[in-house]
Amino acid sequence: MMTRLFKVLHLNFPDVTAFLVSGLLVGPYCLGRLGIPGLGFNSFADVEAVEIISTVALGFIAFSIGNEFKLSQLKGTGKQAVVVGIFQAVVAMICVDIVLAIVALFTDPQIFNMSGAITLGAIATATAPAATLMVVKQYKAHGKVTDLLLPVVALDDAVGLVAFAVSFGIAEALISSSVNLVAIIINPLLEIVLSLGLGALMGFILTKIEELFYSNSNRLNMSLAFVFMTIALAQLEFNVGPVKISFSSLLVCMMLGTVFCNLCPRSGDIMIRSDKWTSPLFCCFFVISGADLDLSVFGKPIVVLIGILYVIARSFGKYFGARESCKAVHCDPMVSKYLGYALLPQAGVALGMSVQAEVLGTYEGRLIRSIVLFGVLIYEMFGPMITKWALTKSGDIAEMPASKTTHDRFNTPKDHRRA
Repeated sequence: MMTRLFKVLHLNFPDVTAFLVSGLLVGPYCLGRLGIPGLGFNSFADVEAVEIISTVALGFIAFSIGNEFKLSQLKGTGKQAVVVGIFQAVVAMICVDIVLAIVALFTDPQIFNMSGAITLGAIATATAPAATLMVVKQYKAHGKVTDLLLPVVALDDAVGLVAFAVSFGIAEALISSSVNLVAIIINPLLEIVLSLGLGALMGFILTKIEELFYSNSNRLNMSLAFVFMTIALAQLEFNVGPVKISFSSLLVCMMLGTVFCNLCPRSGDIMIRSDKWTSPLFCCFFVISGADLDLSVFGKPIVVLIGILYVIARSFGKYFGARESCKAVHCDPMVSKYLGYALLPQAGVALGMSVQAEVLGTYEGRLIRSIVLFGVLIYEMFGPMITKWALTKSGDIAEMPASKTTHDRFNTPKDHRRA
């Protein structure tokens, strides 16, 4: 209903934005304030109670992105995606590190210090795949920017894991004066390798099982069941001595989709059917994301100030890093000009990192989480619109003919419509 209202009001925003606004309306700060059970989320605990939907939705989003990694298509963009994916993430981290380190030098260490600046710099590397994929699918974006965008967004998760582990290890060392090499180097690398290995194994098994079925419905059922199973397995976590064994559900599901699309000849047809099934799931994901946005961060001046600097520094780093790395690997001028804008959305992965940051201390952890929440609120509301704008300007989204616009449909005389 919110998407229809946006169109009636001639607000040319992506559906993702409408879903997020709907989430804010049913969240604890709007309808939830009334305290009527069943009418909106009365508290953030109520939102957390349905987080399983978000976990599953992110798994399917990663699975869909993984299906874009066809080897036949990556032959021309694979090298470019790797260079751009790493470089833009690192530049964004450096920009945030420099800006917030300057803030830390002139701020009371009890309020904001260097460990917080380093941690936020690492969190800046992450890009939200969900919003990007939804915009691409809604507008059927296709072209040189889109072809490079999806692999780069996927690589962000791996780069972010390593950057966060190293930076967070340095931040902990600044506080405790001791360095944990296992946490800084071994654990993140092991998580990436194990995640890719588990995803590849599940993708291979799924491909072989699909050969046993002749009904498209059964093939779809089996594919969906395997994604659910893979998401569940990715939640496993345990320690072997000082080494932590864990998985990134995003990387696992991306690898599942990558192996599946390259080995299974029927993957294209199955994904078309899967997209129809997952559409309401993705809608729920963004509504829950909107409800989970904490508006109280606007009441803290220090959070607003550092949050604004964080958003500006990260945005500059993403855009500048993408533009310069695209030029270095000889991408099309349109890709160099507009790719960086489409890398701004940030959400789930960054919030997950901010939760881990709470071990720095009660105050430091809460401050970092509040700043990340501020950034996510800004990026989630405006990121999809900027992504759509960038893909439209680059030519990857075709402009809707004037005769097809909502304005014309709602203002056409009744007799003409009947004719």
